[in-house]
Amino acid sequence: MIRLDKFIADASSFSRKEVRELVKRKAVTVNGTVAKTPDMKVDERCDSVSVNGKNIFYRKFIYLMLNKPQGYLSATEDDRDPVVVELVPEELKHFAPFPVGRLDKDTEGLLLLTNDGQFDHELMSPRKNLYKRYYAELDVPANEEDIKLFASGMQFKEFTAKPALLEIDPDDPHKVYVEIAEGKFHQVKRMCERSGKNVLYLKRVAIGKLKLDESLPVGSVRELTAEELAIFGR
Repeated sequence: MIRLDKFIADASSFSRKEVRELVKRKAVTVNGTVAKTPDMKVDERCDSVSVNGKNIFYRKFIYLMLNKPQGYLSATEDDRDPVVVELVPEELKHFAPFPVGRLDKDTEGLLLLTNDGQFDHELMSPRKNLYKRYYAELDVPANEEDIKLFASGMQFKEFTAKPALLEIDPDDPHKVYVEIAEGKFHQVKRMCERSGKNVLYLKRVAIGKLKLDESLPVGSVRELTAEELAIFGR
């Protein structure tokens, strides 16, 4: 059981002060009855709350899928460049979501956003060993030796990349899929450069078993479905 004003403030863009005014104006109902006080207790699991006739669904955390476009930083703010949270719909911004991990500025594709710090920690923990899958287009065709090189792991100055999977498109060896367990700065590009190739285009298509919704336009955001959240134990 929680206070009505907290319920609405957590679940919408209304502040507690605004909720108190809404209650005064008799614009808030609980289970079809006009609310009399903002401090009345409601059960977030089963009580029906509405504001101005619109149902308010309680939730503390949100989990979003973004099809990230190029040119955006995986950050909540920046003085020079646009950031991914600017793409979050206005009705969800009051949850203050932040990116889970990061994608490079010029990389497209699957990026998760949430306001659940524990979820972020679980996915980003090295112990999770969560592989991310990328689609890349190269300037030089890949070959079988590249597959072996990726599978052997790579030593860089500041980190050691775990063995990675490289799959070559049988119809066009300029197109490959790469799966890595880490997510270091420009990691896929640096691994490809180690094999003598430059990445011309890069897109993340999966995080673990969660795949990018290909029907989601670039730059668009949607909430994860119950089935998708279940992949991560949510």
